[in-house]
Amino acid sequence: MPELPEVETVRRGLSPSFVGARIARAEARRPNLRFPFPERFVARLEGRRVQDLRRRAKYLLADLDSGETLAMHLGMSGSFRVEEQPVGQFYHPRGKPSHDHVVFDFESGARVVYNDPRRFGFMDLIETVRLDKHPLFADIGMEPLGPEFNAAALAAALEGSRAPLKAALLDQRRIAGLGNIYVCEALHDARLSPMREAGSLKRSETTKLARAIKQVLEAAIEAGGSTLRDHRQTDGQLGYFQHNFAVYDREGAACGHTRCGGIVSRAVQAGRSTFYCGACQS
Repeated sequence: MPELPEVETVRRGLSPSFVGARIARAEARRPNLRFPFPERFVARLEGRRVQDLRRRAKYLLADLDSGETLAMHLGMSGSFRVEEQPVGQFYHPRGKPSHDHVVFDFESGARVVYNDPRRFGFMDLIETVRLDKHPLFADIGMEPLGPEFNAAALAAALEGSRAPLKAALLDQRRIAGLGNIYVCEALHDARLSPMREAGSLKRSETTKLARAIKQVLEAAIEAGGSTLRDHRQTDGQLGYFQHNFAVYDREGAACGHTRCGGIVSRAVQAGRSTFYCGACQS
């Protein structure tokens, strides 16, 4: 599933076409994705101007001048493409036309197509002023790239938790949008074991971890996210942060930390692969 950097990359790619533009025509080519489309989905979109395009956790949020917000989730294999853009050096053809499920035509002439082979993504229309209280968003934690995220906030989120540190960081009620890849990378950067009790961290350790989380996410966004399977940017380019992985999917490789000499190991936590260096992550 795309993680925060991939979704933020998509948001930035869509913003020039979405923000300030009026939807001249919308098309839903099937009655549902993961869930059915909301009632009168197309009618509630057509003629509406997009006032802003935001990201909350792993959701894209298009605020409309009708007072509603179009909430979009990419699921496992969803992607957007902005047609008639120049292709980039990392462009790879993607998406059969039969998997083009939603089309937005803007008055500007831009066309944005949502493609989803597995149909695990979904879209909903939610009253903007009630968005934070909607079941999808009511329990989501703080944004790791937001101004409220710092060492003190992270310490408060982990305080008293006996869960393994990695599991606590993946808990969307604590921190929004973190996924398996970037938690592994941030923990390695901060030299903290994914098996540690989350509530056992010292203040100096939460300071290092908060800094590592931000740095890893910002570097991944700059690289266009990570392409492991389905992720593409809106112009068809692949993300390439996967070439910078320090531990993720590198079992048996040498740890990159200076004077460590350790080897990257793999463990399974709650059914997910965890990659770490047992020599320097304590």
